[in-house]
Amino acid sequence: MRRLLAAAGLALGLIAGTAAAQDYPWKPDRPVTIIVPWAAGGSTDQMARIVAAELEAELKQKFIVVNQPGASGSIGTKNALEAPKDGYTWAAGAAVDIGGYKVLGLLDTQMRDWHMFFAVANLTALSAHPGAPFKDFGQFLETLKAKPTTPVATAGLSSAGHNLMESIKANAKVEYRHVTYDGGNPAVLATVAGETQAVAQLLVEMTEHIKGKRLVPLAVLADRPVTLEGYGELQPTTKWLPKMPAPLNYFGIWAHKGTPEPVIKTMEMVWQNKIANSEALKKYAASRSALFDPLYGEKAWDGASTMMRQTVWLYFDAGKAKVSPETLGIPRLQ
Repeated sequence: MRRLLAAAGLALGLIAGTAAAQDYPWKPDRPVTIIVPWAAGGSTDQMARIVAAELEAELKQKFIVVNQPGASGSIGTKNALEAPKDGYTWAAGAAVDIGGYKVLGLLDTQMRDWHMFFAVANLTALSAHPGAPFKDFGQFLETLKAKPTTPVATAGLSSAGHNLMESIKANAKVEYRHVTYDGGNPAVLATVAGETQAVAQLLVEMTEHIKGKRLVPLAVLADRPVTLEGYGELQPTTKWLPKMPAPLNYFGIWAHKGTPEPVIKTMEMVWQNKIANSEALKKYAASRSALFDPLYGEKAWDGASTMMRQTVWLYFDAGKAKVSPETLGIPRLQ
């Protein structure tokens, strides 16, 4: 009898799960593409593939991740921007990227043009090759003051690493030589190989190399120490630069504001039902010292706007902006 009841309960659970999936206002009838505008293996790619698997399980349709790197992520994002606005093409990345493209003259779009759905907030870190002449962030700053041509790898303009270095430059009054790659993973691997002395990118892209002692962690963009699972404590940038802001860097997927309402409503429901309870994303965040923080709608805008505002004005003050943030209605942080 117990076995019969258990079997009946399992069958009812399966039926309920199927019914729940069918209750969504949008039912994709062909595969959905998520464009990752960076190289495979980086932070965006890692996050997007987990999100795609969760969406696929919930909506019973294929979600295919396609890497289209180039021009600091603007090429892949442009392809998503120009695709039919029918819900079958999404872009992925960091919100600060789409918030900075227009200011940098890379792409005519802003954060307000997209429906944003975040999965995690990633921490940006600075690490060094073991043979570099600096072993902590303080020594790194002294090296930049003495040798402003010190090479630092990042994933290019508008990347998390570039944003970190521009903030360090503005707050510590130092210079550096910017060495760019087509993604965070290539930038990290270049420093592991000794092509550059340091790399500024997301911590999720460095964790295994730090644990394997192929990189020396110098600092994390944060206002308090960060514990890296399986390694130990990483020091925050505010230990040396207490007045330097350390806003959260939100990552997720997005569709253009012209996307049909049933598609967006469905994704909001999926974010509540599936993504907000995703054990896979929770495990990923914990193992990479990221913050599991699924957001959408106004909460997504509020979460991402602080870093976006700080970053675009850093571009402007450094002379790298093609368009003034003020003309786009983006105020400075007070």
